[in-house]
Formats: sequence, C-alpha cells, structure tokens
Amino acid sequence: MASVLIVDDASFMRMMIKDILEKNDFDIAGEAANGQEAVELYNELQPDLVTMDITMPEKDGIEALKEIKSSSPGANIIMCSAMGQQAMVIDAIQAGAKDFIVKPFQADRVMDAINKVLR
Repeated sequence: MASVLIVDDASFMRMMIKDILEKNDFDIAGEAANGQEAVELYNELQPDLVTMDITMPEKDGIEALKEIKSSSPGANIIMCSAMGQQAMVIDAIQAGAKDFIVKPFQADRVMDAINKVLR
C-alpha cells in the first residue's frame, strides 16, 4: 500500500484528498499545512507520493518541491492548483513535479494522476 503526504493550507482540501485516497486503499503518511512542514515531514516520513498545493503561507509549494527534490531526486510529487495557475504549474513541472491536478478535485482525475505516477 502506497503512503501519501497531503500538503494544503486548507484543511477541507486535505480532507477531500484524504477521503479519495482512503477509499482507494492508500495509506495517509501525514498532512502538512505549509511548505515548511511539507519538507520536514517528507524527510521524516519518506512517503511514496506527495500531493502539494502551490499557494501556501510560509513556503509555497514550488519552493517546497525544489527543496524536497534537491535532497530526494526520486520524490514523486503531484501539484494541486486552482484554475488560472498555469504558469506556476509549468514552473512546478520544470522543477520536477510529476503531474498536477486542478481544484476542485475530481476523484477519478486524482486517482489517474496518482496511479500514473506510481506505476
């Protein structure tokens, strides 16, 4: 069973992703509310996958992505973005994100992205 770290500053967004993942037999390694927590938890938990929001306080998702990838080049990170953040998504993909999902989340799109990355 793959473990996932869920990163989003909005607790209801974390709950939505957690719900989708748990229904599909994923193990929730942990949750982080900002990029700084994400980096610390990633290093501690070494999850199989991270869902990372882009816009967050303290450290945004792209900074956190770059930091995680510099210490763990093989990290599987999927970015979560609101509509209209295409430029940031391109930055994230260039920085090593494996895919992105757009809010509001659709369960099948979330699972497609995760299964493709973990395959």
